[in-house]
Formats: sequence, structure tokens, C-alpha cells
Amino acid sequence: MKAIGVRNFGGPEALEIVDLPEPHPGPGQVRIRVRAVAVNPTDTALRAGSYGSRLGSPSPHVPGMDAAGEIDEVGEDTDWQVGNQVMAIVLPTGPLGGAYAEQIVVPAASVARIPAGSDFVRACTLPMNGLTARASLDQLALTPGQSLAVTGSAGAYGGYVVQLAKAEGLHVIADASQADVALVSKLGADVVVARGDDVASHIREQLPTGVDGLADGAVQDGAVLGAIRDGGGLAVVRGWSGPSERGITIHGTMVSKYALNRAALDRLRQQAEDGTLTLRVARTYPPDQAADAHRQLEAGGTRGRIVIEF
Repeated sequence: MKAIGVRNFGGPEALEIVDLPEPHPGPGQVRIRVRAVAVNPTDTALRAGSYGSRLGSPSPHVPGMDAAGEIDEVGEDTDWQVGNQVMAIVLPTGPLGGAYAEQIVVPAASVARIPAGSDFVRACTLPMNGLTARASLDQLALTPGQSLAVTGSAGAYGGYVVQLAKAEGLHVIADASQADVALVSKLGADVVVARGDDVASHIREQLPTGVDGLADGAVQDGAVLGAIRDGGGLAVVRGWSGPSERGITIHGTMVSKYALNRAALDRLRQQAEDGTLTLRVARTYPPDQAADAHRQLEAGGTRGRIVIEF
């Protein structure tokens, strides 16, 4: 079985095509013939060695947290069928490895059908970032009419947060570069402010009392605390834990906690079908150009997900 793996951590050139044994599902698992995988910052971090001893599979290490394809083998105690077209969230730090492979085995609870009217390339951009956005909003627990700020709103996570928040009746203030104002407005932001180190002051200009919650897709951590009202909430995606101020609660969003939440993933599927969520693809690459895919992502400025097609 062909996969894209890393034997020696490093830059994009560390990625190579490797041959691995064909996996088979056990009870409660399915095997997916992968057709497309999304390229995320978590993948470049794994390739560079950031996860170190946390990797539960042997070398070569296979990145990838999103996959879409057809189920081609099922284990016992699952309700999936061979031939089902599905998307899945994958945990590359686990014993089964990541998504960059022709065939992957995942828990049946990590799988949902691809959205009707979509294809594998677009569907693979939804699971990880969509579930991360869902988890952040669940942690912030805002109610209709409350305010949410989103940094990194033109990115995959940020864009999904904006769209999910609007669907839940929140007032959304989002950041954007001048080139991305139209995109972020189209995603549904009520107000768009300039991105940058002073984004907190821009948000306060729009809402002097401060926002009720903030989802920090731009990973600015403490620099955005000033945008949040006393006693509000901050959702972070890279594990930052403070110090906080003024009673602001910091929520570390860990998508791994939603990896077996089939209901949440299936709800995202429905929202992609009804137009609540927009599946955005920037470019596709074949497996032997995975290094170029990583280079493009790390160069920044990508709008929509880069996808590797198998």
C-alpha cells in the first residue's frame, strides 16, 4: 500500500512515498480507500517533528487528519457498508497513523457520509477543521444575540467558525486583510476589521464593551484578550493557557475530543448540504508532489484547503 511518510523529521523534502502493509479493520472499525486528503498545519508540524514521542505509530510516520473515499472493508459491530462514500477525521498520533495513505483504518464513529452534491476533494476539507470550529463554539457556549470575534477568519477553521456562529444567531466580528474583506463578508461576518497585532483595539472600536467570546484562529493568544469583555471566553487552538485577565476563561480546543463524535460530524455534513458551510479548495496535488503541497501551505496566504488526491 502506498502512503506518504516521514522517516527523518525536517522540511517538506522529508516527505516520501513509502510502501506499508495493507491494514485491516478490527471490531468497530472500517477501512477507507482514500481518494483525497486535506493538508493542514498539523501535518506540517508532524513532518517537522513537533509531536516527537507523542506519535503512537512506528516510522515512517504518516501525517494527515482529514480523508475522504469509499469504505472497502468493514469490521464487526459497525453499520457501515462496503461502497459507502465517506469522510473521516483521523488522528495521526494514534497507533493507526495518519490519512496520507491509499487505505486507512479508522473507528466507525469517526466517519460520516460525504455531503450530497460534493465530491471527495471538497469533502475531505470538512472533518478536522469543521469539528475544531464546532468544539470551540461548544466551549464558548454563547447564546443567540451574543457577540463573537474571530481571528484568522479567512482560514479554514476561522471560516467555519464564522459560518457556524452566524447559523446560531451570534453577532460576528471577524478580522481580514484588505484582500480578504470580500471573502470574510461573504462568509457571513457582520463586521470586518483589519487583522494584525492591534486587532483587539479594532474590535473594541466596534464593540466598546468587548465581545462575549473570541475564537483565535490566528493564534495571537494574549494579544487578543483586550477584545473580550470581563468574564468572557477565549477559545485557542494551539494549547496556550494564559495568563488570563479580568475573569476571562481560556478554553483549549482539542479536536481529538470530538474524533469519535459521529453525530457532530454528521451534523456538519448536513450543514454543508444546506449551504450553511462552504467547502473551499485552493489547489490539488498528486502524492508525489506532497512536498510542494506543504511548501505552498507554509508560504501562507492560501484561501481554502490544499488537497492531495490519491
